[in-house]
Amino acid sequence: MKSIEINGTKRAARTKQETKKLRAEGMVPCVLYGGKDQVHFSTPAMNLKGLVYTPNVYTVDLNIEGTMYKAFMKDIQFHSLTDKILHVDFMEMDDSKKVIIDIPVKITGNAAGVRAGGQLLNKMRKLKISALPKDLPDFVQVKIDDLEIGDSIRVRDLKLDNVEFLDIPNNVLTAVKTARAVVETTPEATATTPAAGAPAAGTPAAGAPAAGAPAAAAAPAKEEKKK
Repeated sequence: MKSIEINGTKRAARTKQETKKLRAEGMVPCVLYGGKDQVHFSTPAMNLKGLVYTPNVYTVDLNIEGTMYKAFMKDIQFHSLTDKILHVDFMEMDDSKKVIIDIPVKITGNAAGVRAGGQLLNKMRKLKISALPKDLPDFVQVKIDDLEIGDSIRVRDLKLDNVEFLDIPNNVLTAVKTARAVVETTPEATATTPAAGAPAAGTPAAGAPAAGAPAAAAAPAKEEKKK
């Protein structure tokens, strides 16, 4: 997995007033967990843009006053109104221990079912995995060329060396569904086939005289009243 370097400065200040002052100066309070000791530090908000505002996932080379730490971003807090970064938690990595991290899903190819008129539905943008730092991939590639209408790819279908997928195995990553119902009709059949209960062509309706038959005699006029 690719790395990004971030420089930080240790901070002893942990009160609300002091962290508020840091943010007012354009700094973001951070904490590094997972090692022998927790390390409280701050870094300019600008330093975090390449890590936060991207669909990619990176490990982080933290340079805190000359001491290097290998880590990844574990959690981040934003202001509810301004979306300003308020705080970031980093987790220190050990080359001999597996880490749990979310990585992006990359869909590649052109599904056969889409070419046939189906619709591609992408259900998951990221996957939770467990792996040693050296085995962490930048993304999980999912090829969809062979997907027909009605086919799907689930978490259980994925295979990646030295990587364990932690999401529910039956979860759907991507699927091809029917875009719309198509009813095929034959114009000739539609024109010549009578509707249910309707008489066939050339057949007189009930109560109608047959072809060539004399018309029914007119009903006799009412007898004229005697004067």
